Amino acid sequence: MPGLDPRIHAFFLSGQDVDGRVKPGHDAAGTAGARMTYIAKPKFHHPGLKKNELGYTHRDYEGKISTLCAGCGHDSITASIIEACYELSIEPHRVAKISGIGCSSKTPDYFLGNSHGFNTVHGRMPSVLTGANLANRDLIYLGVSGDGDSASIGFGQFAHSIRRGVNMTYIVENNGVYGLTKGQFSATADRGSKSKKGVTNTDNAIDLVAIALQLGATFVARSFSGDKAQLVPLIAAAIGHKGASFIDVISPCIAFNNHAGSTKSFDYVREHNDAVNRLDVLVGRDPIAVDYAPGTVQVVEQHDGSKIALRKIDADYDPHDRLGAQTFLARHAAKGQIVTGLLYVDPDADDLHAHLNTVETPLNTLEADRLCPGSAALDKFNASLR
Repeated sequence: MPGLDPRIHAFFLSGQDVDGRVKPGHDAAGTAGARMTYIAKPKFHHPGLKKNELGYTHRDYEGKISTLCAGCGHDSITASIIEACYELSIEPHRVAKISGIGCSSKTPDYFLGNSHGFNTVHGRMPSVLTGANLANRDLIYLGVSGDGDSASIGFGQFAHSIRRGVNMTYIVENNGVYGLTKGQFSATADRGSKSKKGVTNTDNAIDLVAIALQLGATFVARSFSGDKAQLVPLIAAAIGHKGASFIDVISPCIAFNNHAGSTKSFDYVREHNDAVNRLDVLVGRDPIAVDYAPGTVQVVEQHDGSKIALRKIDADYDPHDRLGAQTFLARHAAKGQIVTGLLYVDPDADDLHAHLNTVETPLNTLEADRLCPGSAALDKFNASLR
């Protein structure tokens, strides 16, 4: 780079800045590819912490410290996943957590720090998860996504993974907005709801629960991030279910649905200075929690004074009737109620491996002669498809 200060030239070629400090993402020698900087949790474990059957504490199921807004509903979902895995005594290394892009897709960094993880591009989480599942059926697959990630660019990916019956727990953290790109309506935003600028949403909302039921998911539930008593057992049951498990979790965004007319989020005060840069000052809020009996409606007042009505499924509700679940969902949606709880489960469900008749041995452990049996076997297989 002719004409550049040698220090600037060195900056481009190394992992150090012009004053010799290590740049983020590089190690002390300036090598690229090292881990990014973050706030690490202390590794100290109090000897009195309660342990599960494996001898693990809650700390063993945690990840890094969350960088989401204080009071974000997504952090409550993270806590529920940690609690469910702790209660199930799951070995963290047996879990593969896969996500896409968005605030929700950042959350796998905050739980199960000792598990496998893969952060895909926007909307492509389901296909990556499907491929990983086909290669190694022995892992527990957690797909974490958002309403923008799954109901917009990834809608087709979502649909095909559900209809194929991939053995997974698919969690959508649903807040009705694109949080990382400053709060535009997502595809799950309710018709008639208003943006922070007062614009009314004229598009019909995609109900991912209704779609999952229609596509043949064999475990379908909806919950609220503030209802940990309901969400934890739902996640635990979904993990234990064989087949496509789907949970839609209403998870308020405290930063961008901060106005009257919102149907999914908390109001929030947004401060900035409008000089050469723009700063968002996010003041923490306590998460909203609810506790109410089956068969009842709970009206939840949000931070902005707006209210949402949650209806918990009756104790005698039959979750084995797929058509009944769709009717039940539509009937109460017409009343403006968000139905929560286990909506449908097929106790005799199969997964994609059963449909494809794959071998019991994970494909990633098969020897080359079994994976590539030769041209004669391929010719025989192709002939069977003609």
